[in-house]
Amino acid sequence: MGLMEFRDRSEAGRLLGRRLAELGLDQPVVLGLTRGGVPVAAEVATALGAPLDALVVRKLGYPPQPELGVGAVAEADSVVLDGPLIARLGLSDEETDRLVHKETAELERQVARYHGDRPRLALGARVVVVVDDGLATGFTARAAVEACRRAGAARVVLAVPVGAAESVRALRSVADEVVCLSTSADFFAVGQFYRDFAPVSDDDVQALLQASRGVGAGAGGAGARAAMAADPSVEIPVGFLRVQGDLLVPDGALGVVVFAHGSGSSRLSPRNRAVASSLNGAGLATLLFDLLTDTEASDRRLVFDIGLLAGRLEAAVDWVGKQPLVSGLPIGLFGASTGAAAALVAAADLGERVRAVVSRGGRPDLADVRLSEVTAPTLLIVGGLDDVVLDLNRDAQRQLPCKNTLEVVPGATHLFEESGTLEAVARLTAQWFVSAFQPAHVTR
Repeated sequence: MGLMEFRDRSEAGRLLGRRLAELGLDQPVVLGLTRGGVPVAAEVATALGAPLDALVVRKLGYPPQPELGVGAVAEADSVVLDGPLIARLGLSDEETDRLVHKETAELERQVARYHGDRPRLALGARVVVVVDDGLATGFTARAAVEACRRAGAARVVLAVPVGAAESVRALRSVADEVVCLSTSADFFAVGQFYRDFAPVSDDDVQALLQASRGVGAGAGGAGARAAMAADPSVEIPVGFLRVQGDLLVPDGALGVVVFAHGSGSSRLSPRNRAVASSLNGAGLATLLFDLLTDTEASDRRLVFDIGLLAGRLEAAVDWVGKQPLVSGLPIGLFGASTGAAAALVAAADLGERVRAVVSRGGRPDLADVRLSEVTAPTLLIVGGLDDVVLDLNRDAQRQLPCKNTLEVVPGATHLFEESGTLEAVARLTAQWFVSAFQPAHVTR
């Protein structure tokens, strides 16, 4: 099988989802292995129209050389050990037990954070698709498959974009089926097959899980699933540069929302992707794109160059208005943090071409005097515990001449990490744009 290189985990997940869709699995459940497997699994779940959950796994690293795996632990008290390697390394039973106990404690912490009080997806008598971003030694995959068996899964399909050939062969006797897009006998690390292999944080996992739980789901859900299954990758010209983006268009879209990320983050921002997924489910098209190139994003001065960011956003609005799938649809802007200031400046520049604006945890103060020129209805969403930003948004609200609303999400901090808070952001955002995009009622 030929070697493949993936742009990032999202692209790998979309390609893997297409392959799995060909199997005709009967009402599967998709589990992403934490942490790196969850972004891949999110795309797979979308392609299959299946529910998504996370399965927590932890590699057992040899203490003097942690990158050397001697086993793995997973939920449901699943433990897999490489007995021969442990013997060669001279690890005693007591040392091995301490290692298992340490990683199990971290596993339990992650389980509590990711799942909280939410009920887990039932695996009993179900087809379970276990997804990771790659298969190296295969220990975590083995532990995950065992955990699914213990939970009563009827069939376990292990799916990875890339894997070591020997590990893939070995796992075929453990899982009911193994789907791997690319195998290599010369396998050093999973990251060698990705151009972007940035670490996945707990926050990233939580955001993806929140998005998968039907945040703001409503009319257009089936169409959104169809759109997400296609490759949404696009390139957008901004001046002399071209930046990467993802354009998702559900059937019968009411309008298109262009995202402006904050603090130098990219189109892969998990929180914005979570909100975008919600908007797709509500029948809205979304464009997430990189406001800055990778080189530019490392320059903190450019991260706060609102004029530059607004100009990039305006170029994206020009571009999206010419795309056949969304041409003629009303356009809205969604900005987060510094991206909110860019969205407000762009709205002031574009005037009636922007139908509505939403700011999440935004810095509208960075738009300065341009606030007084914004005519599009604007929703400001701020966490109730984000005191400084809340004050800044209250000041901005007094300066905005357009229709505007300030929504405070109780118990939320700046990043909306708390349980249920990102869902609230997505719900408020979907409602604002759907209302703004609806044709005006005609009275007689």
